[in-house]
Amino acid sequence: MTKELEIEFKNMLTKEEYSKLLAEQNTSPISQTNHYFDTADFQLRDQKAALRLRSIGSRFECTLKTPAASGNYETTDSLDEQQASAILDLERFDAPDVSAELERLGVSPSELVLIGSLTTHRAEAAYEGGLLVLDHSEYLGVEDYELEYEVTDEAAGKRSFLSLLEEKCIPLRPADKKIARFMKAASKR
Repeated sequence: MTKELEIEFKNMLTKEEYSKLLAEQNTSPISQTNHYFDTADFQLRDQKAALRLRSIGSRFECTLKTPAASGNYETTDSLDEQQASAILDLERFDAPDVSAELERLGVSPSELVLIGSLTTHRAEAAYEGGLLVLDHSEYLGVEDYELEYEVTDEAAGKRSFLSLLEEKCIPLRPADKKIARFMKAASKR
């Protein structure tokens, strides 16, 4: 289990901006799928929390994001394929540290339902002491493009991120969390 503070800056991109940045990065994206969970009455969403099971090839992890004063706390359990399958099939929630955090929030793992899945093609590169992430996401017939910058120092990270956007002539465009964009698309169906 890991529990860490996530500080990130996000900006939506056009397909053209994404393609240009990806070409400059000179890396190939890796595909991952996030499976999102909540209760039928959205107890996690109402607490500004988000629960996902992520699969990247044969690796699986379950992460609960909860709000923090600056960013989010992430509680993560690494899973094997059987644990991941049991969670996805809603048979058994075998992610002990995430389960403990859910209970702390007053959410019983037995009440969880699978909301849906989102696939992201992700390219990452080190950048000025942080991690620069280019995401192309596909969900519910929607495609979007996003730039994320994950840092440990909020003030320095913000300066670097805004400077990068200015250097690349990319306008500042707010980016909701992926689960929020997914839920917005789901509500329109």
